[in-house]
Amino acid sequence: MQQNPQSCWLSGPMSKEWWATVLFTAVAILFTIHVAWGHDSWISRGAYKNKQGEWCCGDYDCKSYSQTLTTPKGWVIEGEFVPYDDPGTIDKVVPPDGGVTICRRPDGSRRCVFGLKPGI
Repeated sequence: MQQNPQSCWLSGPMSKEWWATVLFTAVAILFTIHVAWGHDSWISRGAYKNKQGEWCCGDYDCKSYSQTLTTPKGWVIEGEFVPYDDPGTIDKVVPPDGGVTICRRPDGSRRCVFGLKPGI
C-alpha cells in the first residue's frame, strides 16, 4: 500500500506535535530574552540601592516623569508630593531623559527616586 507523499511529513520526527513543541520553545526563549533585556535598564546596570538597602530595580517598576513641578522642598508629580529628602531619593543620579524617575514597590509606595535637585 502506498502512502500519500503529502501526508508523510505529518508522521515521524517532524509531526505537527514536534513543530508545535519547537514553536512553543522558541517563543518561551524569546520571551525570556526580552524580559532579561527589559530589566537591563540604566537603573539595574547602575546597581542603585535606596537608603534602606533595597535594590531600585528596572523598567517594569520604574516610571519616568517629564511633567514635574519643582518646589523649594520637593517635586510635585501627577499631584503627588515627593520631597527631595525622601528616603528613596538617590543623590546625584540624574535619569538619562533629565526628568524624574520613580521606582515603586508592588504596593505602590516609592522605593527609589531619581532626579536633579535644584542647586546640585
